[in-house]
Amino acid sequence: MADHKDIHGILAYPVTPFTAEGGVDTGGLAALVERLVETGAHGIVPLGSTGESAYLTEPEFDAVIDTTIGVVNGRVPVIIGASDLTTANTVRRARYAQRAGADAVMILPISYWKLSEREIAQHYATVGAAIDIPIMVYNNPATSGIDMLPELLVRMFNEIDNVTMVKESTGDITRMERMSELTDGQLPFYNGSNPMILKAFKAGAKGWCTAAPNLLPQPCLDLYAAAQAGDWTKAEAIYTEFKPFLEFIVAGGLPTTIKGGLELLGQGVGDPRPPLLPLDDTGRDELRRLLAAV
Repeated sequence: MADHKDIHGILAYPVTPFTAEGGVDTGGLAALVERLVETGAHGIVPLGSTGESAYLTEPEFDAVIDTTIGVVNGRVPVIIGASDLTTANTVRRARYAQRAGADAVMILPISYWKLSEREIAQHYATVGAAIDIPIMVYNNPATSGIDMLPELLVRMFNEIDNVTMVKESTGDITRMERMSELTDGQLPFYNGSNPMILKAFKAGAKGWCTAAPNLLPQPCLDLYAAAQAGDWTKAEAIYTEFKPFLEFIVAGGLPTTIKGGLELLGQGVGDPRPPLLPLDDTGRDELRRLLAAV
């Protein structure tokens, strides 16, 4: 397997700030990433669903990579979301991320056509052969339309050198348990389903990929610390207080709710890019209440 840093803990997803004119606000992104690092995130993961990566041009995409890696400056691992519809442009993005200094890339298979397991495996193998840094396989059928079963994920882990970890976002805890069983605990997996985080840590998840630290970093860190200490009573208490907030940001769409929350906190980063819309008044009131409650 490819060597990589110890990627663990709270892996924070920054949103992508936009200017009033609609372009990427690299200054706003730099400030946001700096806050995430300073408040204790164990890793930074830009250009996922939360970062509106599907709505960025290639120059914008590259600017987010350069800004993020420059600000982090090696303090914590940076895992770049490099997903795209085509294998060719996924390779381009992954190579750019590697040249810029990324520690790993995260790849979600996206396709208009339903992909077979053979096609999925070839997609990852082609990207893996083009780069030298690790790949986090991202399974999120709710956004990609493609569901990768544990058996396929394990097979790619065993057969593709760069595939070293999995982010599981189906919300089905048995997927994590099955991957662990099939690899005798050798395949590191990370939780991407916010409301499932307590179960995921109990199942052995190595980290939590989440947008929540943009708004509430401390409860995320406290929950991880309690889980690491095996203090499940404390972890349960933190999670119970935190759960309504986690459910809200997922249900309302992460770019929309996180950007709405940052505005409420006086750290506005612009609106999401259409067709996404800003949080409405009802949503803002509810999010204000949830932030105050936690």
